[in-house]
Amino acid sequence: MKTSAAPVRFDPLLLCAVLALVALGLVMVYSASAILAQDKLGDSLYFLKRQLMAAGMGVVAMAVAMKIGWRRLARLAYPLLLVTLVLLVLVLIPGIGTTAGGARRWIRFPGFGLQPAEVAKFAWVVYLSYSLAKKREKVATFSVGFLPHLALCGVLVALCMRQPDFGSSVLLVFLLFVLLFAAGTKLSYLVGSVLLALPLAYVAIATSPYRMKRVLAFLDPWAHRHDVGYQVAESLMSIGSGGLTGLGLGDGRQKLFFLPEAHTDFIFAIIGEELGLIGVALLVTLYAIVIWRGVRVSLAAPETFGTYLGLGLTSIVAFQAAVNMCVAMGLLPTKGLTLPFVSYGGTSLVVLMGAAGVLLSLSTGAQGASNRTVRAGGDMREVAA
Repeated sequence: MKTSAAPVRFDPLLLCAVLALVALGLVMVYSASAILAQDKLGDSLYFLKRQLMAAGMGVVAMAVAMKIGWRRLARLAYPLLLVTLVLLVLVLIPGIGTTAGGARRWIRFPGFGLQPAEVAKFAWVVYLSYSLAKKREKVATFSVGFLPHLALCGVLVALCMRQPDFGSSVLLVFLLFVLLFAAGTKLSYLVGSVLLALPLAYVAIATSPYRMKRVLAFLDPWAHRHDVGYQVAESLMSIGSGGLTGLGLGDGRQKLFFLPEAHTDFIFAIIGEELGLIGVALLVTLYAIVIWRGVRVSLAAPETFGTYLGLGLTSIVAFQAAVNMCVAMGLLPTKGLTLPFVSYGGTSLVVLMGAAGVLLSLSTGAQGASNRTVRAGGDMREVAA
């Protein structure tokens, strides 16, 4: 007598945490942007409506990703990378790419804008996961496992730096190192490349006036309170004034034309001001759940490609959340990375919700992984069930 297999279910805790972050983001985007939108655009709901539209598209992207399944992404690794390279080139062409805040990062379409760097993060993880899984027997070699991936990362970083987008460039390098380390690349290659890159990073910062200003603001924001340290100082004041319980939702003061980018890069400061330490703790807990469940389903994946894919997508959320919150608290120089699922930004929200859909798809296949995957000494080998 045969017993019927139990229905495969996605991870409900991961889904709830992602949706809670999106819901919190919608509330805080409205709270942080309503007065600015009314003053500049005559519509207090302007940013909320656009974020709601992006959230709707994100739900569709999540559902499609879950329906397609993570395995089929392997076939799309090269097409996604090619499309990303084309978009990163197009955004640099005057008349196609549009400039805002001194950076050319958007391609405008009727009704919405596309930020190629956000797409590049997802495409880079898919490509790396596929390539490293395919070459896993030779991933420890310099000529096959390390150098080609480093060279391609250099191309993507160069295109991002032309915008300029330093934050996305650092994230692309971070993703490369995380997945190379997970795949078993020699640690000496990773450490050596970091040491060689340090002088280049110094030159990139020292030769750029706006990056030097950000470093000065980071080192001593109060000494530059009225110029380059203004954003960081206002952010620290915003977070500090929230106390334990906050001033109350909608009652924050720094969004009243004091804190620039209150609904985008510095929305964490508004959360700290209006919801206090309790709200910040809730936010951090939700991110911890997403990271925990993401790593969990990744390590339980039935195939090496799934493991790398899950770790890479989870790393995007972890890195951006950590950097954004640290910047708002003055622990890192300003980077311009959004707070995942929370900050205003259509492309970022849609891509991240699509990535969450991939993780949810991965969680449905992780239940039977123990019968198909053997891990020994960090190496992953697929075996017959």
